[in-house]
This record gives sequence, structure tokens and C-alpha cells, in this order.
Amino acid sequence: MQPADDLMTDEPKPLPRAPLAYENPEFVDSPDGRIFRILAEYQEPLVRFRRERIADTVVFFGSARFRALDVTNSQLELLENSYSATPAPPQEQPASPDEQATGQASDLKLSLAQAAVEMSHFYEDARTLARMVSTWAKDLPGPLHRFVITSGGGPGIMEAANRGAYDAGARSIGLNIKLPFEQFPNRFVTPELNFEFSYFFMRKFWFAYLAKALVVFPGGFGTIDEMFEILTLVQTGKFAKPLTVVIYGSEYWRSVLNLEALIARGAIAQRDLKLFQFADTPEEAFALLQAGLSAHLETPGHPGDGSSGIPDEASSPVQTLFGPDINKTRP
Repeated sequence: MQPADDLMTDEPKPLPRAPLAYENPEFVDSPDGRIFRILAEYQEPLVRFRRERIADTVVFFGSARFRALDVTNSQLELLENSYSATPAPPQEQPASPDEQATGQASDLKLSLAQAAVEMSHFYEDARTLARMVSTWAKDLPGPLHRFVITSGGGPGIMEAANRGAYDAGARSIGLNIKLPFEQFPNRFVTPELNFEFSYFFMRKFWFAYLAKALVVFPGGFGTIDEMFEILTLVQTGKFAKPLTVVIYGSEYWRSVLNLEALIARGAIAQRDLKLFQFADTPEEAFALLQAGLSAHLETPGHPGDGSSGIPDEASSPVQTLFGPDINKTRP
């Protein structure tokens, strides 16, 4: 048998210091670190909203694929996908002015050209409505920012909403999502309130948790998904406060969704149609929003009494300084 001294001829080399767990990307980016990434997408936005004194929001949903009217008139172009910076293939693009003038455009491309102009008017209406809400809200008394315009942070109707707030000299929020294709936040989002999420469900949480009102402009899969998710929360009483829901563009939405068929087949109740209201002009939508949002304003002399929808904690010195705890929770 060999002596123990003969088995260990070399001293082991000094070990480098192990990385701290939260500085170890191999762990943080692994499936085992998912819980910490999820918590970060809750806590980091919460800290920023408190620091920036954001009390509550008005959320705008709508298509990401369409451009402003001035852009549409000179550059009829659809994007490849929601949030994408890449144009759709040529065969899916609206007919150009030259194609229309020479009669070379297909019926599909002519239809898309007409739709692009129509949808660009929704862009302009969203911009106008966001400016109206922001102009009204920024002059409300108190140390907190009320009814801050919030979008998904991307192009199209989202850009229009942030742009309208920018026009009014007000702050706005962009809740962007990390996607596998090229996409960027629109330039009208307030830099301190520019967010990017990895998880759709955490992004949807922040859409819902701060909202006092929702405006749904014409859109596709993403818009419909987000709209019905919020309506389901309202329908089932999961919101701790009243939520004003305005669906903009009645002709578009009634042609896309047949809610009466759901009622006729017993899938939803007739009263569920009262969960939202239609509007067709910025002025009409603003009147509905102002009426609904005014219910959340504190009555003078009765701060934090719960009647306004503002959490009781908002009237405490700490919450006045750092922003409210955003929402009441169940005991």
C-alpha cells in the first residue's frame, strides 16, 4: 500500500472567489432562476412607479402595424408583425400611389391601401384623445401623477397614445415586451417610465394593476387578447376599483366581433354589454373617460376615505412621498 504522502504530491491551486448568486448569470438566466426574474419584473417597476409618483393610469390598446396619417399618405407600409421594425412582404403591402395610378395594383393591395388610410385616422384620434386626457389630468391637484397615459410602448396606436401625452407636455408609460424579432420602444415614452418585460403575464399585470380606465382602439390578435383579458377581470369582480372601458370605433369592432351571438347562445349575459361603452370621436371618448375617472378623485375634506377609489394608504405621509401602494388587496 502506497503511503498517503506519496499520493498528494502537488498543492491545489488557490480558488477564485465564487460569484454572488445574484451576479451569476448562469444561475439567474437558468430555469432555476426564473422565480427571481419574475419577482424582478414585479418589484423593479413598482419601485420606479413609486419613485416617479405614478398614482394610476389610463391604458391604450390598439394595432401596432399602422402609421400616422402624414406617414401613411407618403409611405403606405404595413409592418411585418406587432412591434416589428421590419416591413411586411411586398405582396402584403398596400398599393402605392404609382400602382394605383397605373392600375397595376391587385384588389387585395387596393383594399389594404384604403384600410391603411382608414386605420391611420385611428392613429390621429388616439393621439388627440391621449392629449386631451393628459392635458386635463396634469392640472389635477396633488403631489401624485394621476391618470398617466400607458401603452405597450411600441409603434402604431401605442405610439399615438404616448405621442398625445408628449404633445400635452405630460408623462407617459411604455410597457414594452422582449420579442425574438427586431423591435424598439417608440420615442415618445417618458425615458424614466420606459419598461421592457420578458414575461407577457407580468406585463399584463402592470397594465391592469394601475389602470383606472382602458381605451381599446382597432387592432388584431394582441389587442383582442388584452381587451378580453381585462373585460374578464372586470366581469368576474377581480378589480378592486371601478374601471371605465371605452371601445373606440364601433363600426370596426361590430364588424369584427359578434357579441350578440354570444348572448343568444348564453355564453355571456346581456348585462355584460354594460362593462364597456363605444365611442367614435375623441370628444365622445374623452367625455366618457372624464366622467368615469372623476369618480376616483378625492372629495375635498375626505382624503383617503375609500370613496374615491384611491387606496387609503395614499393619504399617509410615506405614500405621499413615495407614491401610493397602487391598489387595495384582499385581506
